[in-house]
Amino acid sequence: MRIAVACDHAGYPLKKIVLDTIREEGHEVLDLGTDGLDSVDYPDFVQLAGEAIQEKKVDRCVLICGSGVGACIAANKMNGVYAATCHDTYSAHQGVEDDAMNVICLGARIIGPELAKELVRSFLMAEFSNEVRHKRRVQKVRKMEQNNLYE
Repeated sequence: MRIAVACDHAGYPLKKIVLDTIREEGHEVLDLGTDGLDSVDYPDFVQLAGEAIQEKKVDRCVLICGSGVGACIAANKMNGVYAATCHDTYSAHQGVEDDAMNVICLGARIIGPELAKELVRSFLMAEFSNEVRHKRRVQKVRKMEQNNLYE
């Protein structure tokens, strides 16, 4: 798979660990920044990642900010982006399997490096189940998304 990684300054300390983990799992990585600890605005980097999903340049994304919450809120404003903040391995894989999540958001000030590795691995190994009930629910969510599009 092709995986984008983007973060703000608060997420930067965890970014290298996430990038290395993705590569170790045999996936291609697109590093969308940021590249240092200078203060930046997370929506700018979330937008780059969301556009990579929308343009099918990547299959999934990992976003990292201080709590994971701001990145998640911003990501879910973009069509075709289905993000969740996950700080446990169950949610990291279940969100993909049942809900077609394509973006995981991590809080670098909440989790440590070892948990980050486990979360990324759980997220990457998961596949959408294609079970009828999950497909039906995901279709309803996508219909909600389409109904809220304005020109």
